[in-house]
Amino acid sequence: MKRFTQLFLSGMMALSMAACAGSGAPSAGAVFKAGTYEAEAEGFAGSSKPVHVKVTFSENAIDAIEYTAEGETPTVGGVALPKLVDNVLAAQSTKIDAVSGATKTSNGFFTAVNDAISQAGADPDKLEPKTAEAKAEDVEATYDVVVVGAGGAGMTAAITAAQNGKKVMIIEKASVAGGNSSYATGGMNAADTHYQAEQGIEDSADLFYADTMKGGHDINNPDLVRTLAENSSAAIDWLDSIGAPLSNVGQAGGASTKRQHRPVDDEGKILSVGTFLVSHLTDTVNEMGIDTIFSAKVNEIIMDEGKAVGVRAEGADGNKIVIHADSVIITTGGFGSNPELIEKYRPDLKGYVSTNAPSITGDAIAFLDAVGADFVDLEQIQIHPTVVQADGSLISESLRGDGAILINAEGKRFCNEILTRDVVSAHVNEQTGSYAWLIVDQQMFDASNVIAKYLDRGLMTKCETVDDLAKLMEVDPAVLQETLSTWTAACAAKNDAEFGREAFDAVLSDLSHAPYYAVKIAPGIHHCMGGVRINTNAEVIDVDGNVIPGLYAAGEVTGGVHGGNRLGGNAVADFVVFGRIAGENASK
Repeated sequence: MKRFTQLFLSGMMALSMAACAGSGAPSAGAVFKAGTYEAEAEGFAGSSKPVHVKVTFSENAIDAIEYTAEGETPTVGGVALPKLVDNVLAAQSTKIDAVSGATKTSNGFFTAVNDAISQAGADPDKLEPKTAEAKAEDVEATYDVVVVGAGGAGMTAAITAAQNGKKVMIIEKASVAGGNSSYATGGMNAADTHYQAEQGIEDSADLFYADTMKGGHDINNPDLVRTLAENSSAAIDWLDSIGAPLSNVGQAGGASTKRQHRPVDDEGKILSVGTFLVSHLTDTVNEMGIDTIFSAKVNEIIMDEGKAVGVRAEGADGNKIVIHADSVIITTGGFGSNPELIEKYRPDLKGYVSTNAPSITGDAIAFLDAVGADFVDLEQIQIHPTVVQADGSLISESLRGDGAILINAEGKRFCNEILTRDVVSAHVNEQTGSYAWLIVDQQMFDASNVIAKYLDRGLMTKCETVDDLAKLMEVDPAVLQETLSTWTAACAAKNDAEFGREAFDAVLSDLSHAPYYAVKIAPGIHHCMGGVRINTNAEVIDVDGNVIPGLYAAGEVTGGVHGGNRLGGNAVADFVVFGRIAGENASK
């Protein structure tokens, strides 16, 4: 069966297609009208690129499912969709669990398949799933290193340990790899890299350190920030070595220079860094033969005389999983998709939409606390200023670095768009209605596949003229034209007299090239700066200030790196730098 991957469905509405075969009611005693039927469901890419299924039935069975899903995220839905096909064929029903970590994909796929089932003359609600013939078996095994979490930090740590000759196991709660790393759209901050040197960009680890401390309001752990900055260039080199170059260098909020490294396609168009890196990391994990168990939730770290020596987990079918290991690395991410924990640590953020993957619920806090681990800055939760409120979709900060501007309900700019996220978020919340519009033009669109995907997904709206843009935004066209003209003039003069924005060398367009593309945004929960306390070796620290032997952590599950506010581009730097450090030291 031919399968076309790349899928991350929102799956709200199915559109019936003409059946290729079969007509009338099923014959006596048959469940289906034998034949092949097609249906479409609106996916993550929007109605412009719907997900298409072709389902073949015999009289008493669903025999085959083929699909096409162009324009969808390959590292989330693209991985989930083959599993969904296999699961529906095995159950002979869509009344089964969604693939963990890809709920929208699952729901959309089920909607389309149900349409085909209805065309075949059956009621999908009456098709009860077949009972699995065999329950998943319990697992008990021994490895050199066990990694909990298959996001960016986890896969980086696992690859590093495997490169050191260690036998590695990854356990992932979701059914697909990536976690929040798959959602990253901007880039990776790194200083004094060969890409910066090749492009004539002056930068240093000292400047990277200073920007990060300032952005975090100086409550960051200085030693961790110094480690982040001084190892960032080598991290870029390491990504080169696994075939994941980040060659385009732009500028994000809070940075003093162009430091945000981004991937590009063969045409030089900017790509989403998360999808790019997760795809390459996943390929490398598979190529190196690193074992991975998906849909398994770790609930305990095994300790022996004060040392971490493995983990206990529970599989999706309730089977018990015990992995013994010399070292344990925790890379489970933050808790941005756990409303109860958000409200516990930040009651003022109750009700905010979240940009996080559904699986990012802070499970590690409980099992790390149980072994005496210390925590830092759990109340430091970042809101991102440019989030689509309908579904939590993040609009990358890199767009503002490249020249996008924010315009309020009066049709005017209201702040320096490349200030830190907390400051810009506060400015947005102060505007009428607590929202704004982010605007780019055709020149920016042509340079970025990221923007093209926003349009495909229906997040951005194309407006041929300024008048069309004003109509969409419900603002005075004369006021809007003046706002755009003032910005164009500021770009020409490289002087933003209104709000003091700088870094015009990083701007890709002065927004004078119609058509325009606009998206309505407001702040949303984005990143947890707090987490388990670690040292510069990525070792977990206990409540008495001592290292817990054999226990390491990296990525968003840790605290101290970002302080009171994370700079855009530092999350990817964090998971690559400290993922490598954790993998290296766990190997020892």
